[in-house]
Amino acid sequence: MRHHLAAQKTLFGSGEPVVATAAPSTFSDNLSLPVHRWFKYSAGFSALWVREVIGAANQNLRVLDPFAGSGTVLVEAEQCGAESIGIESHPFVVRVAKAKLLWRSSAEEFGRHSKDILARAARHRQKTDGYAPLIQKCYPSEALGRLNALHQAWLESNDGTPVSELCWLALASILRPCSPAGTANWQYILPKKSKAKVLDAFDAFSGKARQMKADMQRMQAASYGPVSQVFADDARQLQPVPDGWANFVITSPPYPNNFDYADATRLEMSFFGDVKGWGDLQESVRKHLIRSCTQHVSPIVAETSAILARPELEPIREEIVPICLKLEHERLSHGGKKNYHTMIAAYFSDMAKTWIALRRAVAPGGRAVFVIGDSAPYGIHVPAERWLGQLAVAAGFRSFSFEKTRDRNIKWKNRKHRVPLHEGRLWVDG
Repeated sequence: MRHHLAAQKTLFGSGEPVVATAAPSTFSDNLSLPVHRWFKYSAGFSALWVREVIGAANQNLRVLDPFAGSGTVLVEAEQCGAESIGIESHPFVVRVAKAKLLWRSSAEEFGRHSKDILARAARHRQKTDGYAPLIQKCYPSEALGRLNALHQAWLESNDGTPVSELCWLALASILRPCSPAGTANWQYILPKKSKAKVLDAFDAFSGKARQMKADMQRMQAASYGPVSQVFADDARQLQPVPDGWANFVITSPPYPNNFDYADATRLEMSFFGDVKGWGDLQESVRKHLIRSCTQHVSPIVAETSAILARPELEPIREEIVPICLKLEHERLSHGGKKNYHTMIAAYFSDMAKTWIALRRAVAPGGRAVFVIGDSAPYGIHVPAERWLGQLAVAAGFRSFSFEKTRDRNIKWKNRKHRVPLHEGRLWVDG
């Protein structure tokens, strides 16, 4: 269902007034938009809103997205004629973003390549051995055999060209529609639950290829600007971004809400052999990410006090230390005993470093907007948007303000706590 919520503006500090936009900041609209719909990544946000924000800004924009995800900002910047650079540390997701940015490739050549893969796959003996246990649980043998045939055909025909990588993306995008396994919110895979509608692998690949080819032709027929760049790098460093390069930052960082971005793509990474099991995610993915999940911080619980004492947290130390102490005490009365206190400390330390890196990369007078939400682990409220704004000012930006776009956690059915939460846009100037 599509929602257009009237934005409510809330100001903290001395930020200048901001113009509230009508477009939502959620990703749901992207599922019907060319290129954006090539791969469903729930951690994304509204391309229509990005388009509106860039269109309302001054010309000669140099847009930076330090949490580029699957490339929403980068694709829209190209359509709006703006230069753009994206940074993404998740190795699988950055590959998806790079593939989506290949939409300027020859649509006809892509069509031929995808048909060649289908023809090769039809000749393959359908094998199911050698896959990780998760894949064996998520697919009947016939379905897995047909997906394996497509994968082997892709490997045979892979010549390193853009159209070959686009075919890889087409295969990656059909893995969930071809599995009867259920998918929870935020793409966690649920092998013990099943869904009614399951697609045949060959039909799904053929349909996705046709969709992608049509999108490429449609996009190429319109006017567009410079080619965006996306780098596999760390938002806390932004090494590929020259000093003062950006004048507008548009992004949505991880929220401090215990969502495991590594686990969200475990099905796809397991199919392609990037990981063999859940335990591999720590080394292959989590170590690269902003620490927004308790799974990220299990090895460093003993370092919580040292993290809270770090100089980058000085602007919010008087508030964050008592909250972390409450979380540390509260965890003892819960069965999971999750280390939210360490997660919150590490998350804001990481985000403080991100603001320091952004201050170097953003030209004086530049602007940033973060789509962000607060959180309340174990029912203890964490004012994420305000703390992030304070960290931005401490890093050298001039001011911040917050524009609330929607309420969260207000139904309270089967909820772990009853703290009302919200989501919105943190605007940072200077």
